Amino acid sequence: MDTKKMAKVFKALSNPNRLELYLQIVKKQEACYDANCDCLISDIAKSLNIGAPTISHHLKELSNAELIFTERKGKYLVARVNEKMVNEVNELLKLHHGEL
Repeated sequence: MDTKKMAKVFKALSNPNRLELYLQIVKKQEACYDANCDCLISDIAKSLNIGAPTISHHLKELSNAELIFTERKGKYLVARVNEKMVNEVNELLKLHHGEL
């Protein structure tokens, strides 16, 4: 377990707006999973009532914490959840009785 990496993840998610943005990306990705559509940041930004520069900053923080991947598709920015990181966080938070 890389405690510095995990601390970065938890720090990134400690901001309420950033957490909400991350949860919206997760929700959108889950909704689009079967439909094979993209999670467009422009769609999410409209629902959050946060300015574009702030959204950009939050995306950078989430990306730096390896929670999401972003890519440009034409004029749109698409985000995907880093499922490997989610699995690492889940593993860290699991209760392992008798191991502490």
